[in-house]
Amino acid sequence: MGASTAYHLSRLGITDVVVVEREPLLGTGSTGRNAGGVRHQFSQEANVRLSIESIRLFERFEEEVGTPIDFHQDGYLFLLGDDATVARFERHAAMQRRLGVDVRMLGPDEAARLAPGLAVEGVAGASFCARDGIADPNGVTQGFARAASAAGATILRETEVTGVSTRSGRVTGVATSRGDIAAPIVVNAAGPWSAAVGRMAGLAVPVAPARRHIFVATPPVTRPGNPPPLPPTRIMVIDFETTFYFHREGDNVLFGMGDPSEAPTFDTTVQWDFLDRVIPVAVGRLPALADSAISHAWAGLYEMTPDAMPVIGPAPGLDGFLLITGFSGHGFQHAPAAGRILADVIAGRDPRVDLTPFSLGRFGEDRAAAEATVV
Repeated sequence: MGASTAYHLSRLGITDVVVVEREPLLGTGSTGRNAGGVRHQFSQEANVRLSIESIRLFERFEEEVGTPIDFHQDGYLFLLGDDATVARFERHAAMQRRLGVDVRMLGPDEAARLAPGLAVEGVAGASFCARDGIADPNGVTQGFARAASAAGATILRETEVTGVSTRSGRVTGVATSRGDIAAPIVVNAAGPWSAAVGRMAGLAVPVAPARRHIFVATPPVTRPGNPPPLPPTRIMVIDFETTFYFHREGDNVLFGMGDPSEAPTFDTTVQWDFLDRVIPVAVGRLPALADSAISHAWAGLYEMTPDAMPVIGPAPGLDGFLLITGFSGHGFQHAPAAGRILADVIAGRDPRVDLTPFSLGRFGEDRAAAEATVV
């Protein structure tokens, strides 16, 4: 989010920008620990619009930003377990098609043909969008950062923000481990740590960290005369009821699943006992995993808001303080659009989107516009 905002500001000719990164390298936090999925299939129109703009940029990233990225549009396949869920996704798909996104509702047999090796027992239906896919988080982050730096932006690594300075209701800069930075505009793009940065400015930012695990399995055994054990493409398959998902990662299989019982945590150590709960679900949906071994695993953090919708825009009550956070598991894929929107707001331009669904002030109001497809 920080790199995208800096890049889009530089496109507007605003280059007196400093990106402050605590770690030695960019993209080593949540950005570097996600599965790389990008999709149009969301329940909220505001999120679908972010996807439309972001995926368009991913498709022409090298041409516009100047860096090639590894981007495979092999589609997202959601497996739906009952008629009520199918009906919900049909309503989502109707909205997505109204916005120009080609989403198809499928039966279990059609889903199995799209993803060879998939077991569809207990599947009532599915939804599929061929323009969804898998992108390279590191390549995208570095591409934005290099282009912003080339235009004159400064990127400070191994530098931690320790305070936010304010005076008379407006922000005046930040304190860091390498000294103070005076600035009339400060952007909170701290992901799971956004609440802590908000507190530095005297603001309540309702973002909580949620741990997610990713496991990578070695290639399953291909047995002569048997059907293919894996899809030949990088199609992302999501069992919506359990949140189990998988896609090919080269010859290997990358998979994961959420743990709704886990309390918010900043701990990113791998809980190997959780794998014991994932394996039965994984083998039930992709039987070839029974013949595989886990080669490695890692854990990262979602930045969850109460309604699973992001916060993009100015903070009420503190002039010059803006937020781009709380994407609840779909931040990487929405970074191109979100960064462009925030850059326009900073520059005083029309962002061409309704910021109401993304406002910090929405919390505490009676709104039912929660994102329903977080996995």
